[in-house]
Amino acid sequence: MIARYTRPEMGAIWTDENKYRIWLQVEILACEAMHRLGRIPAADLKRIRQRARFSVKRIDAIEKKVNHDVIAFLTNVAEHVGPSARYIHRGMTSSDVLDTSLAVQMVQAVDIIIKDVKALRLAAATKARKHMYTPMIGRSHGVHAEPITFGLKMALMYDEFGRALLRLQHARDVIAVGQLSGAVGTHAHLEPFVEQYVCRKLGLKPAAISTQVLQRDRHAEYVAALALVGASVDRWATELRHLQRTEVREVEEHFGSEQKGSSAMPHKRNPITGEKLSGLSRLLRGNMVAAMENVALWHERDISHSSVERIIMPDSTIGLDHMLTQLEKLVRTLRVSPKRMLANLNLTHGLIHSQQVLLMLIDRGISRELAYRMVQKHAMRSWETGTDFRKLLEADPGITGNVRKQDFDKVFSLDTHFRDVKRTFKAVGL
Repeated sequence: MIARYTRPEMGAIWTDENKYRIWLQVEILACEAMHRLGRIPAADLKRIRQRARFSVKRIDAIEKKVNHDVIAFLTNVAEHVGPSARYIHRGMTSSDVLDTSLAVQMVQAVDIIIKDVKALRLAAATKARKHMYTPMIGRSHGVHAEPITFGLKMALMYDEFGRALLRLQHARDVIAVGQLSGAVGTHAHLEPFVEQYVCRKLGLKPAAISTQVLQRDRHAEYVAALALVGASVDRWATELRHLQRTEVREVEEHFGSEQKGSSAMPHKRNPITGEKLSGLSRLLRGNMVAAMENVALWHERDISHSSVERIIMPDSTIGLDHMLTQLEKLVRTLRVSPKRMLANLNLTHGLIHSQQVLLMLIDRGISRELAYRMVQKHAMRSWETGTDFRKLLEADPGITGNVRKQDFDKVFSLDTHFRDVKRTFKAVGL
């Protein structure tokens, strides 16, 4: 169901056509390696290279009879190759083809996702630089805390997806491994040179050791990396959804000129992209659990993992590709309201400067406990009555006896909060 959302290049990776193309490549490369070892005559290798092909429709028809996908594939290839097909798949088992080919598909998929993350980081960096000093309120527990800038928020996003990029690159290394080691991984009928040759040609590393299959902790780590990137997508989709709430309205998803927000209420402009992204991230986390369940297989192999992977690998990669491209578009076209941010910043009548007042009194020699009580008393009154916080402080002789007017001007300024912005941007590479 996710597939209909994706760009064609990602969806194409998981088609039967691409899968069988890689299978055929593995088989031909194995024949080349065996020819080098003197196992296949040159004339037969030439015929295999020239004639080997397949038909998805024909493979499907054969599989209905033999109930084995690799045998159906080999049967169809042999129909085209003729007698020389006796050398194809020599000494190999199905998983030599399946696991090595799946590794190629997973590498192809993660390479697209890596590009997606780079594009998203570019969009976040652009927004961060534009709003480097755009003031807004920072929130903890959903409650106004102290001032930040919208640029810092976007710089945080840029930095988080930098870590996502590293995770994906590591996951690529973990999964870029192939095997052609025979029925139980002992190379009994297939020299290690064949495995090395095929993997090198495919851009994979040969497994140091395998059973009939590659060990599924690799695949679990790969899917876990995708799910963790999806969790970061969810984190930022949730952030932007909160900032679009009517009571906040500091940012808003792009809303098309002919777009409709509700079948019943014409005024609605809903954060539907963010909501969809949060929902899809749940699927990725569920797939991660399924991938971990695949790690425990019986002895040298069973196929309990196979049916699961046929679903979770396409769905996780296709889903995350879609999620990242949608989040990139959301960020790039995001409507930002500096005026609304400033209005919200001033909503609590100066209470956001309470820590600066506290520290100022401590610097004047008042104990922390007493200073805290003094500031909190006026803060709570301001909170309950809406009275300007600074005015309440200035009317307290216990405070004004220690503080000059210019001191109040300093602590009620945004400058203190923004003096480190440039260094922070530099620290994250912006």
